[in-house]
Amino acid sequence: MVSNAVVETIFETKPTPVRGVIFDMDGLLLDSETLAMDALVSAGKDLGYDMPSVFCRRMIGLPADDCRRLVQGDYGAAFPLERFFALQEIHLRNFVDTGRLALKAGVVPLLDLLDRLGLPRAIATSSSRYRTDHHLKLVGLDHRFDATVTRDDVSRGKPSPEPYLTAARKIGVAPEFCLALEDSHNGARAAHAAGIPVIVVPDLLEATDEIRGKALAVVDDLDIVRAYIEKAAGMYGAE
Repeated sequence: MVSNAVVETIFETKPTPVRGVIFDMDGLLLDSETLAMDALVSAGKDLGYDMPSVFCRRMIGLPADDCRRLVQGDYGAAFPLERFFALQEIHLRNFVDTGRLALKAGVVPLLDLLDRLGLPRAIATSSSRYRTDHHLKLVGLDHRFDATVTRDDVSRGKPSPEPYLTAARKIGVAPEFCLALEDSHNGARAAHAAGIPVIVVPDLLEATDEIRGKALAVVDDLDIVRAYIEKAAGMYGAE
């Protein structure tokens, strides 16, 4: 049951029309961050390195180049970086292809609402084009978005605003009239830098005071997001 009080509080703080929605993918649409962390740990073990999950979580929401810098900074120049990430990709693909990838709760009802309201939607993700297309097809979401922006489509990934600005442009909605949905800190920073109101639905990372300050709201699940968009459509009219 969605708390009406939560939805009302969001409107009291920063009421805004919603004419388009931009989604993060991993940890927001897909329950994939745990799989990615398990794949990193497994890749480290393959190479004889102890890579604790607490370290791996520091990579959530980072572009690939930043992940590489983070690993090399902690494990040194001799660390077999390319082999490590290649192995991580193999482990992740195996996890996904053996049925471990699932949708987050509330995704389908939220997309159904956007269909009913006629609101355009896009994905802005730090994942590669190959991984994005593969994962969306596996969970049956490959035809439910008007555009997808991956790390291969931009020169700078999150926390740069470029992914979100590109996604807004692709769906033809001004940033201030979009709503961003994120789970990661860098994703929230990217949306905020793009001038897009963002609701954060935390997955593996708890929202910090900084992220709460940048977000329209931090909520428990996508059902609250759906209630917010329904109310926004009622207040402003879907366009």
